Amino acid sequence: MSASHPFAGLTIEASRRALAAQFKARGIETPELDARLLIGAALDLDHTALAAQAARLITSQESKAIARFAQRRMAHEPVARILGRKEFWGLDFRLSAATLVPRPDTETVIEAALEFFQNSRASALRIADIGTGSGAILLALLSEFPEATGVGTDISAEALATAELNARRFDLAGRASFVQCDYAAALSGPFDLIVSNPPYIPSSHIATLDHDVRDHDPILALDGGTDGLDAYRAIIPQAAALLGPDGVLIVETGHDQSTPVSDLMRAAKLTLPRPPVADLGGIHRAVMGRKAAF
Repeated sequence: MSASHPFAGLTIEASRRALAAQFKARGIETPELDARLLIGAALDLDHTALAAQAARLITSQESKAIARFAQRRMAHEPVARILGRKEFWGLDFRLSAATLVPRPDTETVIEAALEFFQNSRASALRIADIGTGSGAILLALLSEFPEATGVGTDISAEALATAELNARRFDLAGRASFVQCDYAAALSGPFDLIVSNPPYIPSSHIATLDHDVRDHDPILALDGGTDGLDAYRAIIPQAAALLGPDGVLIVETGHDQSTPVSDLMRAAKLTLPRPPVADLGGIHRAVMGRKAAF
């Protein structure tokens, strides 16, 4: 095994083990999974094919491809950034430098919406996603509500291009539209459901985030101002004005933010139909506000 072709001559399985050991030594949290995903991508093999070809030897060209991916991961570039895609709600989203990597915590917003609208699957809901990024929340919701239509906003043209690409890939482009604006500035109501995963990291906390986040996620999608609540102060009053009767706003929140965000919803004359929804880590992750029917 040479320095220029570190995996050449090894089997696929041996290469996977060697790469996982490197990642573990570097302190990467999921070394086995990351090694499997990156080797699979370098060889253009899915999980089943990797297992079936475990005893096949790695070529020099394949070794170079694996080494390039490994170098990026060892520098704490997230696997999703390296691959340019991330699964969210069972959908394979394409990413760009202008979009956040969709995270499992955000699926709490989808779950809250499905619970609230559980009897409305066949209804022609009108949905808005403020700060849509890759389109993850909006497109996941449209995949669950086959009669719904939706619009996603973002200040970034590059993010919107990525969201449009994902809508086409999932055959949802006919029910999804996208508009460039600051939060909800260009939207016209009424909407039945408005969702948002806004920037909510306090400015002073960004330097303390994991390398994977602070060095690779777009700062505009992270920085929530001094107390992390700037985006909510803008979005909640806008959303309250755009909701139709009985319409619902659901926002993702960070650690210790559900109470002040709930207060902002009450100040905007929204009621809280249920307590905040916690993610698997116990953080109150989704806060819901409802507009009165009359």
